Amino acid sequence: MQTADSPATAARKAVVVIGAGDATGGAIARRFAREGHVACLTRREAARLSPLAERIRAEGGEAHAFGCDARDEDQTVALFERIEREVAPIEVVVFNIGGNVRFPVTETTARVYRKVWEMAAFAGFLAGREAARAMLPRGRGTIVFTGATASLRGGAGFSAFAGAKHALRALAQSMARELGPQGIHVAHVVIDGAIDTEFIRTQFPERHALKDRAGILDPDHIAEAYWNLHRQPRDTWTHELDLRPWIEPW
Repeated sequence: MQTADSPATAARKAVVVIGAGDATGGAIARRFAREGHVACLTRREAARLSPLAERIRAEGGEAHAFGCDARDEDQTVALFERIEREVAPIEVVVFNIGGNVRFPVTETTARVYRKVWEMAAFAGFLAGREAARAMLPRGRGTIVFTGATASLRGGAGFSAFAGAKHALRALAQSMARELGPQGIHVAHVVIDGAIDTEFIRTQFPERHALKDRAGILDPDHIAEAYWNLHRQPRDTWTHELDLRPWIEPW
């Protein structure tokens, strides 16, 4: 078996997309794969990643699908160790798990609050820690956390989601200050607006109708922004990037 450090894999670089769904995460994986990165796709059920992995391969890239509960420390540690050992050195990690729910605060159960925090905050910590452990010996790498409007301000009904996203943003800030001097670029991206997804198309058709006016975010355009973050020279690193359609009343 080849290892990530063997001559045959020395020039290979992996991008790990945690939360590689059908829209944003998938577009990010495809964008990096087009540049020669080995796309390592993760979500809880690996089988659901098959269409994305097949699409990347059809486009000429390399993709590997992994089932992993990002909230589980043992599974996350094992995931990163396996990719480093069997696939390629990890160059980029994108944490793209959402967890958006809306409940009045009086109807937000402890179970809901804890689950959202585990998905959107604690899992981000585990991924960020393991990414740092992999990248620091090489003195390079990019870690990007996907945030939301709730990362900056809480809204009515979003106590759980905003609390988790605020925590993720603070994690990104702390990691950037600690890891930046050691060659690791840590960035936080605020996605402010509806994204062109099947959910928006079916559940909010009036919102999706704004697509013709560039009023919702295109996943491929988001992916391009992530790629450009990774390409930035060290003297002009962006830590926080806001992505929003012109129509958003921010």
